[in-house]
Amino acid sequence: MSRQSVTTWTTTREEAGQINQRGGIPTISLNAHGMDDTVKQILEKVLQGCRITTSEGEVLFNQCDLPTLGAVAQHLKARRFGDNIFYNRNLHINQTNICVLSCRFCAFRRGRKSSDAYSLSIEEYISRIIPFEHYISEVHTVGGLHPDWGLDYYEELFKAVKHRFPNLFIKALSAVEIKHLSQLTGLSIETVLSKLNEAGLDTLPGGGAEILVDEVRDKICKGKESSQEYLDIHKEAHLQGIPTNCTMLFGTVESVSQRLTHLDKLRKLQDETKGFQCFVPYPFLPDSSRLLEAQLATSNEILRMIAISRIMLDNIPHIKAYRMNLGDNIASLALLHGADDIDGTVSHEEIMHLAGSNAPLEDRDTNLITLIESIGGVAVERNTDYTQFNNQRTNRPSRRKGLPVAHS
Repeated sequence: MSRQSVTTWTTTREEAGQINQRGGIPTISLNAHGMDDTVKQILEKVLQGCRITTSEGEVLFNQCDLPTLGAVAQHLKARRFGDNIFYNRNLHINQTNICVLSCRFCAFRRGRKSSDAYSLSIEEYISRIIPFEHYISEVHTVGGLHPDWGLDYYEELFKAVKHRFPNLFIKALSAVEIKHLSQLTGLSIETVLSKLNEAGLDTLPGGGAEILVDEVRDKICKGKESSQEYLDIHKEAHLQGIPTNCTMLFGTVESVSQRLTHLDKLRKLQDETKGFQCFVPYPFLPDSSRLLEAQLATSNEILRMIAISRIMLDNIPHIKAYRMNLGDNIASLALLHGADDIDGTVSHEEIMHLAGSNAPLEDRDTNLITLIESIGGVAVERNTDYTQFNNQRTNRPSRRKGLPVAHS
């Protein structure tokens, strides 16, 4: 397959790759026979660019047919990004699986004395990057809450990475890891983030949000940061100029109403700080966990969650189809339901794969470009903070997938 790079372009962090193609986007007819009047009124409000409430979002999630919901979400995505679908060349490194917590949904965590417990030295961490150093632009690192690793380890790690790979973006440490370092050192969240940023940390991933309702957190991850602590840590990062992602783990024990509450909390913080760049919703994978009462999400429900995220989060630019969790097939369909970003080349990943993911790890960007073009998208390689872009095209026309028949 021949290939050519068509365009290289840049934007600010605030624009985050948005091109605002309002002209030329096909209109959507909401005159489908049998559509509930309330659903239609809410969708018309959405298409007019008005923000909807959590109760209106719940109505759409529960009562709107999936093809219509997906079409509206896709329309909103096209207004911002046209046919562009973003990905990056990244490598996941989980620095340790030793953790002082024992969240019920987690299949990754190990105790210190477990036979398969590990903690990477700085030299071992660097050695994992070296095979990919001329290919990747980002290293993504999250792991357990190691009882002995204070701030010094991470400052030394990030400085070593930046010294050896000065052009590599470091996306690392979830909110609960930041809280853990604050508790170990007695330093404030503000100071911990400042020191890590000075050492080379570029951005925070969004992991650990789960559901931002403490009633749910007490059941699935008791002992982690509270809902407000998660929001406060990300707020502090934003105030320091550190962009972050945000996430949602759904399909455990939460209600649809609690999912909408989660989205609304993220939306309100984004109104205040404008520091979230991407929202990553992903369903719970049950293998090897201890959360037997988990409801689990169907493919229909996953696509609904992607679509409603695009509709509700009108101020967070990017919605990610996290293929490490969804798998390539559902991820490609998510790109037809409002998602505009797909997780990158990854190359190595443990947390989702221990939980049951079978997403391939040997992908290079050629495979991602093929996936994106198979649904009619334009593949755009991006950097970590969505400021630099390379459009990628093949010389053959793509074949667009149709919308799926959803499984209940």
